[in-house]
Amino acid sequence: MTASIIASMTALVTAALTRRIVCSRQRRRSGSAILIPVVVGVGLGAATPALASAQVCKGTLLELQVQESASTASDRFLFSLGLQAEASSKAAAMALLNQRLDRARQDLKPLVLGALNIPAPRSYSFGGGSASSPKLERASTNVRGEVSRGNYDALIQLAGRLPGVRLQGMTSLASSRGGVALEDQLLKQALKEGRRRANITASALGLGRVDLLRINQRAGGVRPVAYAEARMSKPAFRPDEAPKPMRSLTLGLDYCLR
Repeated sequence: MTASIIASMTALVTAALTRRIVCSRQRRRSGSAILIPVVVGVGLGAATPALASAQVCKGTLLELQVQESASTASDRFLFSLGLQAEASSKAAAMALLNQRLDRARQDLKPLVLGALNIPAPRSYSFGGGSASSPKLERASTNVRGEVSRGNYDALIQLAGRLPGVRLQGMTSLASSRGGVALEDQLLKQALKEGRRRANITASALGLGRVDLLRINQRAGGVRPVAYAEARMSKPAFRPDEAPKPMRSLTLGLDYCLR
């Protein structure tokens, strides 16, 4: 490979590197650029050392983290029911649990959206074996599924009527349409808040120019909000009174203040 080709490829790599913005923490008004040594290897030939002068933040680098959150609309709920049965033997306890589970399945079928999620049952012994506290076997499992807003109260009332069934919780789930719209809103709010904070910082430092250098969108998403069991005490329940799921957005923002 000729020297002219190597020089040409080296120039192309160096030019690409100089277009990248490299932010450096410098003292305010330093105005100095940092020279970054770069070793460029072309083909199988010897490495050619090059010195690339990178465009830097000629001022003060400000790193911000902005988090925005808000509630979003809910169109369905995730429910969890606990089932249990007690008897003098493990076989009897399991048989009774199966009966209660069959009835729960039949009564829940008209109300739920999609399939039910029912893990394998478990059993254990309790009681001291005395006349006042006989030894018994308890078998238990739980039933999870989704219910629409229209069947919200019906499912809660049903859970209160079924033998051996306890309502463990209801979780609001975000609607897909509301979640997308809220994501756009949160992004705009986060960028606006980041700019506001950067402007305040620049003003406090006596600087007049604020340039956004980098945006890093970090983990966020929908956080479902579950009911505490203690809140299930009213005679009637309305889906509008359920806690709404929360959606959050976190941005890492870098600004150059000059």
